[in-house]
Amino acid sequence: MHSPAKTKTIREERSLPAPSNFTKDHLMLTLSPDDIQAIKLSLQVAITATVIALPPGFAVAYLLALSNMRGKALLEGLVNLPLVLPPVVTGYLLLLLFGRKGWIGELLDKFDIRIIFTLRGAVIASAVVGFPLLVRSIRIGMEGIDRQYIQASRTLGAKWWDTLFTITVPLCSRAILAGMTLMFARSLGEFGATIVLAGNIPGITQTIPLAIYEYTSTPGGDSMALSLCLISILLSFAVLLIGEAANRTLARR
Repeated sequence: MHSPAKTKTIREERSLPAPSNFTKDHLMLTLSPDDIQAIKLSLQVAITATVIALPPGFAVAYLLALSNMRGKALLEGLVNLPLVLPPVVTGYLLLLLFGRKGWIGELLDKFDIRIIFTLRGAVIASAVVGFPLLVRSIRIGMEGIDRQYIQASRTLGAKWWDTLFTITVPLCSRAILAGMTLMFARSLGEFGATIVLAGNIPGITQTIPLAIYEYTSTPGGDSMALSLCLISILLSFAVLLIGEAANRTLARR
């Protein structure tokens, strides 16, 4: 543990204001063009990651909750692995996979598609890290469905697709919404895997967490970091409120 004197020295070296010295100027929203771009990129990454992860997330949740396949424990372990691994480790594994000499990266390179240090890399990193939250929410919702509804539908001659879209999806719609909300919020805050796979390039891959990290590492950047922190809190809170409102609307139907 740092002694008070050493802590003070660290604060002075990094130009971090002591909490007691915070003024209203530190809480004022002051955003530069790069900050606004970082906010736009964060929203773009979070929305894209949530949308592209939804179909495979739903499929995996279905296999885990409603199928009789073998190896469920193995599949569940693989899906939940990013949840327990440090995000930096996840990012490094993705870097090995999507690098030019990686299994997927070498194949994509033949089509002139680059993942690392691009916005695609940020989206993939956020999708992988948030995927377990999406799957777990949808799976819990599916496990709460009375199997007799599904069996009755199939017994009456409904095809698998009809049963899926008329019974399964409507009955777990609130769980799907909850999973999407959690994944979106997680993607907004993703840092470790993103900085390893996509880097911290302003205007290209720099999202809100990466911009905050850069400001906290820069002398005099604390007020800008606080502004982005407030924006991040507001965005996350707005997502939760919208998710809750949509959830109540679905519950009344």
